[in-house]
Amino acid sequence: MITSVSGHQRLCESVCITDGRPIVREWVSPVKRKGGGKNSSRDVSRSDDVSDADVFERAMADVVRLRPDPRGRIREAPRVSPPSAAATGDSVAEPDGDFAAHGAGRRELKKLKRGEYVVGDWRDLHGMTAAEACASVDRFIDNSRHARHRCVCIVHGRGLHSEGQTSVLKARVRERLRQNRSVLAYADAPPSDGGSGAVHVLLRK
Repeated sequence: MITSVSGHQRLCESVCITDGRPIVREWVSPVKRKGGGKNSSRDVSRSDDVSDADVFERAMADVVRLRPDPRGRIREAPRVSPPSAAATGDSVAEPDGDFAAHGAGRRELKKLKRGEYVVGDWRDLHGMTAAEACASVDRFIDNSRHARHRCVCIVHGRGLHSEGQTSVLKARVRERLRQNRSVLAYADAPPSDGGSGAVHVLLRK
């Protein structure tokens, strides 16, 4: 039998004589490594189980936190506050106040607050429930956008005759306007158009 080793396998050859003719048989036999077996696989699994966090925790086990410097020579790092909505470009809205969607310019907002836009159409929501008012606002905004109105006025009331003198329609209607993609901004109407009991809505072009 002739044996040759190559890599991780061993090539074995045997010669036998059948009917007066030599026949060569070959087969491949794996080579056993030294130190292999169950112990080596266990060592590999153990090393995989140890994460970086475990190693760091063991290394920091004896670390003691320093006490604050009584002389004030070491200052604490200032806390970083999250960016405001205006800085990130998101919509800015005040409760029951003004609203400006992303893309609204300062000049347009000032003109809207001053009542300088010509009101193309009006919608009075008095006597409606909150659900009826929201549905009416959706239809009104769609029709106004289709009619190419740039500014419209919605009268929702101030809730003077409601419980607690709070306008339920005002909060619900303005929330609905903020969810409408056709609305670029809105603000309280001028006193001549109803003041805080109405809202001037600026639509996208």
